[in-house]
Amino acid sequence: QVQLVESGGGLVQAGGSLRLSCAASGSISRLNPMAWYRLAPGKKRELVARITNTGTTTYADSVKGRFTISRDNAKNTVYLQMNSLETEDTAVYYCNGRTFYGEDMWGRGTQVTVSS
Repeated sequence: QVQLVESGGGLVQAGGSLRLSCAASGSISRLNPMAWYRLAPGKKRELVARITNTGTTTYADSVKGRFTISRDNAKNTVYLQMNSLETEDTAVYYCNGRTFYGEDMWGRGTQVTVSS
């Protein structure tokens, strides 16, 4: 069973950038798609970005043009580059991958806090 571990979160000022990483204990080529979700206090979990094995990407409207998802199958890692961060981006960010059997794998999350 593949385990996912997020890193790269932290505290940043509005307008700044962060890059989140999601490292898998096994091959991420077995997970399709892979995605980043976020959960902010008082809000529902939100899909931020998704990437398939063929590189097709999907973004939430709120992050289009600011965030970029990518995957490096050789390093078994998925990234989320976040630019022009806004206070509304403050949340715990979770890495997700779906197995061939439709099971969702989740990491434990990494906190992103954007200050004004």
